[in-house]
Amino acid sequence: MARGFLLVMDSLGIGGARDAAEFGDAGADTLGHIAAACAAGRAHCEGLRSGVLHIPKLNLLGIGRAAEASTGAYPAGLAYVQAPQAIWGFARERSRGKDTTTGHWELAGCPLRRAWGYFPDEEPAFPAELTEALIAEAELPGILGNRHASGTAIIDELGEEHLKTGKPICYTSADSVFQIAAHEEAFGLERLYETCKVARRLCDAYRIGRVIARPFLGVSPADFKRTGNRRDFSVPPPARTLLDEAREAGRDVWAVGKIADIFAGRGVTKVLKAPDNDSQFARTLEAAEKARDGDLIVTNFIDFDQIYGHRRDVAGYAEALEAFDRRLPDLTAALRPGDLVILTADHGNDPTWSGTDHTRENVPVLAFGPGIEGRCAGELKTFADVGQTLAAHLALPPLTAGTSLM
Repeated sequence: MARGFLLVMDSLGIGGARDAAEFGDAGADTLGHIAAACAAGRAHCEGLRSGVLHIPKLNLLGIGRAAEASTGAYPAGLAYVQAPQAIWGFARERSRGKDTTTGHWELAGCPLRRAWGYFPDEEPAFPAELTEALIAEAELPGILGNRHASGTAIIDELGEEHLKTGKPICYTSADSVFQIAAHEEAFGLERLYETCKVARRLCDAYRIGRVIARPFLGVSPADFKRTGNRRDFSVPPPARTLLDEAREAGRDVWAVGKIADIFAGRGVTKVLKAPDNDSQFARTLEAAEKARDGDLIVTNFIDFDQIYGHRRDVAGYAEALEAFDRRLPDLTAALRPGDLVILTADHGNDPTWSGTDHTRENVPVLAFGPGIEGRCAGELKTFADVGQTLAAHLALPPLTAGTSLM
């Protein structure tokens, strides 16, 4: 049994979703397009990276083969690996969504059977009764924004007005989300969280998946910068998940990064907050050192999505992948006999795509650990196969969705 690790490289899609056109994403391929840009010399990052995408450890685990199985094309510049060292394949999403919450819940064995609500891409985006109630109940002087927007762009645009008026910046995207940005000091971090709690309750009537607090610092667009004190206020999963089963069985569930927020705290026993990939990797290793036999460690690596995917930064995404790849030996060195790691993603966010939103894509599934022999798992018809595999490995009751790979 030993331990189970569910490690989510947020937004590392590998194209090929059959229903991508229904989401406006036909042809999107996060990994494939990053690799192609690197091979063509279009992903140079001064002082950090240049040349073809260099992710040898991920490639040896089978990410190139998984991408090839998903799209029919091996990522440009990666050496072909005949016999990957992990159980490798790709998963299709059953749920009707391409957002973080939907992806993580399905990975944990809980596909979303009813679609989220979304705010229209028009201005104003939010119903008047929603904003009026938020202003009244949170005792706000008003709100700014009220439209679809990129988080960093709208802070640059409206940050100074926010500082002058005290009105928080409210915006949304193609995801089921209500985001509130406010200055961490001038508006106050706790006040921002309390405002988000009000918004969370009000958004329930609209079936909105997440309300997100987006604190920032700075005095002008030249130095506005979001801080690491983001907090997601999610609705709880509609059914039991892998995390619930592990906790009920008396296991510790180590939630690293924003995992506890994504699951609204359900099934979590240990929360290890960390704001970026590097610190999230460090806290994953901390959990690996302390976790007991039978424990579950779940990590979301946020930078791929939050910093590079949404900002359409191909070079930055490539550099983040290479940095992650360099850390993988630290993880393998921390594993104990019997441990199982599943490395995957929750959706795509192709940095070569139009707009700033997620993209509907298949995701890689790489399962490895001491004594596990590499083989092809092929196509997984639901992300829930990941959760079911970990449930079987940890000798937990079967989940209601998914099929174990083991």
